[in-house]
Amino acid sequence: MDDLTYTLRQLCQRNRDGSHATQADRQGFLTLAARQLHEAGFRQMRATSLKGKHVDVLLQRWQAEGLATGTLKNRLSHLRWWAEKIGKAGILPAENTQLGIPERHYVSRENKAKELGDGLDRIADPYVRMSLRLQAAFGVRREESIKFRPSYADRDSYIALKGSWTKGGRERTVPITTLEQRAVLDEAHRLAGPGSLIPAHKTYIQQRNIYDGQCKAAGLSNMHGLRHRYAQMRYEALTGWKAPAAGGPSRCSLTKGQRTQDAQARQSISRELGHERIAVTSVYLGT
Repeated sequence: MDDLTYTLRQLCQRNRDGSHATQADRQGFLTLAARQLHEAGFRQMRATSLKGKHVDVLLQRWQAEGLATGTLKNRLSHLRWWAEKIGKAGILPAENTQLGIPERHYVSRENKAKELGDGLDRIADPYVRMSLRLQAAFGVRREESIKFRPSYADRDSYIALKGSWTKGGRERTVPITTLEQRAVLDEAHRLAGPGSLIPAHKTYIQQRNIYDGQCKAAGLSNMHGLRHRYAQMRYEALTGWKAPAAGGPSRCSLTKGQRTQDAQARQSISRELGHERIAVTSVYLGT
């Protein structure tokens, strides 16, 4: 292990910001950045050596690789964390546009909604199977579905998600509105008892790896699409018509009264999915 990789690992161990998944993603990225800087000829670096020229080299490489805007923004977020922790926050501008990274537009050009179908039958691990069912029933993220503790979350008419389970540490609630949701929760109680959907002898990362491996073996990919499906079902339940991404009318074709319903539904769905901005719902619902 070279000095840069080693000192970056120490930096992560001293600064455990964010959820376990965020910490794991950050360390994985910093290991990648260290390798790429080494390949670019920077052989004598430590974590405190970061300079603007290093940021420029990494960014040029990533742009040449044609990485998506969202991926570039995530990587720059990790770089800002690194720079901040060594007291050099000023080497990166506050706005990504100053680095030539365009604003992300929340517009869905295709329907990414997914259903579990018979793929669920090919999942051997009962905890993974239950996590997937929770994703489909409540639109929760992968991490949330794995860390889910039924005895805490089930509040009769809604589920409550702890900040330690969620992206950005934002607690939220999701209503229980269907018999199917209640049935899934009841089965989750029976499986997990007072615990979570992480078996007692495993860590979150170990169970996440099992989740990923089981999904791959079962031919299930892009399970984030279960959130899209949930959002579209909620939209139809709240408005009475299908979302644009699911073949429903576009917002511009709605009457004034329908546009009010549309806005209210999108606001509710945004909160249920754990987003702060209503604009994000366009990714799930279309426009």
